[in-house]
Amino acid sequence: MELGAPCPIELAPEANGADAAAPPSSPAWERLETQIAWYDKKSNQNQRWFKRLKVLQIVTAAAIPVAAAAGVDAGVIGGGGALIVVLEGLQQLQQYQQNWTTYRSTCERLKHDKYLYLAHAGPYTKAPRPEALLAERVEGLVSQEHAAWVSQQQEASKRSGEAS
Repeated sequence: MELGAPCPIELAPEANGADAAAPPSSPAWERLETQIAWYDKKSNQNQRWFKRLKVLQIVTAAAIPVAAAAGVDAGVIGGGGALIVVLEGLQQLQQYQQNWTTYRSTCERLKHDKYLYLAHAGPYTKAPRPEALLAERVEGLVSQEHAAWVSQQQEASKRSGEAS
């Protein structure tokens, strides 16, 4: 499966007993579902933007020597080079590739916990309060992601401040 491709979650009713057809309904479950949907959507959006920018860069870079050989005006060729620089700058500024992979990773970890919870497996096997454990683990994953994002933003601000 391609990194970033949506992975639908389907459980066969017999895989989890009679109640498997109706997933749990609780604040922890709703939070899990909401976060999986958000990270999946954002991962896919960032993947699309990253690939669009890279394809445009590749096409522009390939067109430059062809245009030069065809005798196109130097200003147009220079504009192509400038476009490549601008596209790469946008990629670095928006961090589409980093966000894509980080969001996908978080989404997959959340899905992993979802499967374990539904199967009463892993840490949920003997947990006295599995729903509370689910809530703690979901919030832990989301908090880790948020802390990493804040750290990345602070680092980027520090770098841009040093460049000034």
